[in-house]
Amino acid sequence: MSTPIKILSVFGTRPEAIKFFPLVHALNADSRFDSRVCVSGQHRGMLDQVLQIAGITPDHDLDLMQPDQTLDSLTANLLTGIGHVLDQEKPDWVVVQGDTATAMAGALAAYYRKIPVAHVEAGLRSGNIHHPWPEEVNRKIVGSFAALHFAPTETAASALKREAVDPAAIHVTGNTVIDALHWITGEIEQKPELAAGLADLERRFAGKRIIGVTSHRRENFGGGMEAIADAVRRLAERGDVAMIFPVHLNPNVRKVMNAQLDGLDNVALIEPLDYPHFARLLDICTLMLTDSGGVQEEAPALGKPVLVMRETTERPEGVEAGTAQLVGTDADRIVAEANRLLDDPDAYAAMSRAHNPFGDGQAVGRIVEALAKG
Repeated sequence: MSTPIKILSVFGTRPEAIKFFPLVHALNADSRFDSRVCVSGQHRGMLDQVLQIAGITPDHDLDLMQPDQTLDSLTANLLTGIGHVLDQEKPDWVVVQGDTATAMAGALAAYYRKIPVAHVEAGLRSGNIHHPWPEEVNRKIVGSFAALHFAPTETAASALKREAVDPAAIHVTGNTVIDALHWITGEIEQKPELAAGLADLERRFAGKRIIGVTSHRRENFGGGMEAIADAVRRLAERGDVAMIFPVHLNPNVRKVMNAQLDGLDNVALIEPLDYPHFARLLDICTLMLTDSGGVQEEAPALGKPVLVMRETTERPEGVEAGTAQLVGTDADRIVAEANRLLDDPDAYAAMSRAHNPFGDGQAVGRIVEALAKG
C-alpha cells in the first residue's frame, strides 16, 4: 500500500475556516491522505467558533492574535511560526485558502522550503492593489508560485492564465463556501437549536423586512465606515425594515457604529455571529449590505441580493451575473439602491433569481481528486 500524501492545511481567520472545514473533513475521511491542520489564530474567538461547530481540532495552534498588531509584525510572526511547523511536519503539500496574511505567509514559508503549495480560491483579482487591501497583493503573491490553483470560476481561471500560470495547474472547482453553506444548512435542519439565538430578534422584528449588514474592510476605516453607518441609520428610518448588524470586533468598526447607531429602534447591533447563526441571518434577511468577500458568494446561494459597499470587487462574477451590485461607500447611493430593491419587486426578483456563479456545492470533491493526482 502506498504511503499517504501528507497535507498540511494552514488557515487562521473565520472566513478561511468556513471555506476550509469541508475540505478538512474530506481529507480526514480519505485514506489516500495524512491530513494535518495548522491554525494561526489570526482571528481568535471567531475562528474557534467555526472549529467547534465543524468538529476540527488543530494539530498546531500558533495563537498569534494580538490587539491592534501591525501587518508587518503579524506577517513576521506568521512566517516564522508556520515555518517551525513545516520543519516539524515536513508535509508533501501545503494548502492555503484565499487572501489573508496567514495564507500568504504560510505559502511563502512553504516556498522557502520547496514544499509545493495548493491555493484554494485562486485567481480572484480586483485589479487594484489597494482595494481590497492588503488582500489583493496577498492573493497575487500566493498565485505567483503555487503549484496547484483551485479557481472557483472560469473568470478566476482566466485571470491566472493572463498572468502566465500553466493552464495544466489550474482547476476550476467552484467555491468551497457553497459546500460549507450546504453542510451547515443541513446541520441546522437536523439541530435547530444551533441557530436559535436569533429567535428574540426575529420576534422583535416580526412583520418587517430584515436587512443584514456586515462591514470590516480596512480600506473602509475612517470615512468609509462613517458613510456606511449613515446609510444604515437612514435606511432604518423606514418603518417596514429592520437592520441586523453583527458588528466586527475591530475597534475601528465598533467605535463608529456604536456612536452613530446605538439605541435606534430598528437597528440591532449585535456581537459577531457564529457560523450557524450567520447562515440563519442570510436565510431570514431580504437583502445584504456588506463589504465582505464571502457574503458576495454565500447570500446568492440563498437567493438574497447583495449590495457591495466597496469601490472594487475581486468577485466580479456576482456583479456580472446580477446577484451583486457594487455601490461603494457613498451613503446616498447605498440608500438609493437599497430603497430601489425594497420598493421595486421586479428589480428585487431580477437579483434574487439570478444564477449564483460561485459553485454547485461539489468543489471539495474536485479539489481532493486534484490533490490525489498531484
